[in-house]
Amino acid sequence: ILSDINLEIQDGEFVLICGESGCGKTTLLKMINRLIKPTSGAIYIDGKNIQTINEVALRRKIGYVIQQTGLFPHMTVRQNIEIIPKLEKYKPAELEENTKKLMHMVGLDCDEFLDRYPTELSGGQQQRVGVARAFATNPDIILMDEPFSALDYFTREQLQREIIKVYEKTETGIIFVTHNIDEALMLAHRIIVINEGKIYNYDIAKEFPRDIADMELINLKKEILNKINN
Repeated sequence: ILSDINLEIQDGEFVLICGESGCGKTTLLKMINRLIKPTSGAIYIDGKNIQTINEVALRRKIGYVIQQTGLFPHMTVRQNIEIIPKLEKYKPAELEENTKKLMHMVGLDCDEFLDRYPTELSGGQQQRVGVARAFATNPDIILMDEPFSALDYFTREQLQREIIKVYEKTETGIIFVTHNIDEALMLAHRIIVINEGKIYNYDIAKEFPRDIADMELINLKKEILNKINN
């Protein structure tokens, strides 16, 4: 799936991984928290090979947000957000304060939402809770796998602005998977473009070549032409 991937991400950077479907974006993301094990090579966090770190301990220190939010449907918003802090033995007062801070960070009212279940929330509200849960133990790294792709345009745009605010407040390193180059250019410090399992380009967002930004449109045109020809 991936071949000759060699890159370094600095502390606190907001990095976007983009490319067409099936190119290896999610695979690369999942290798960072050991959901997928590389067949060769090594991944280091703070100079430590992650294969030498207990995988449960590793994942508790890495926030993870996915497209479908991944919220537990039988748990309230409060219970979803507090699940990892409780495992980390937060004291009750500390837990309450942390939950309120996280809700405020993602723009949700505590009185209105904490005791609701995920099915009682809109897609955008669920995604906000997913973001709050990912930040619950103040991790050094947040992995985000196309978290806004299933949302409507206006909700997506609003959440893009919110994640920038959250990032500026926390300065947590974020690695964000998307297939939307406009989203990448708006959010990221650096952009990684993966094509057929290899790094096609890795550059500072503001210096990113626009010809690569047009790759998504070119691929879409190819798909349409293939369907017409077939």
